[in-house]
Amino acid sequence: MNIAKIMLAGTTALIIVSSAALAQEALNGTVTGLNRLNGTITIQQTQTGTVGANAGSSGQEFKVQDGLSLDELHAGNRVTFSVTEKGGVKTITKIQKQ
Repeated sequence: MNIAKIMLAGTTALIIVSSAALAQEALNGTVTGLNRLNGTITIQQTQTGTVGANAGSSGQEFKVQDGLSLDELHAGNRVTFSVTEKGGVKTITKIQKQ
């Protein structure tokens, strides 16, 4: 029983660490919409993998972390960004115009 508890705790720790690392992975995309009043941005991520896998997608809306400025961004800008997710809400923690 103790071995099972140790393995479960180790597996849980590994999942938490790996999900945190993936959450901070730099992503690339193109800004398709901005709402400075609500602090949201819509980004169409650069396609990876199979050609046509994300065809037709207008983008995904993200909240922007407090303190990040959207003043220099406009629709059509290519960006590199990092996202975290808490409670089902995806929030951009870092964004840089390319």
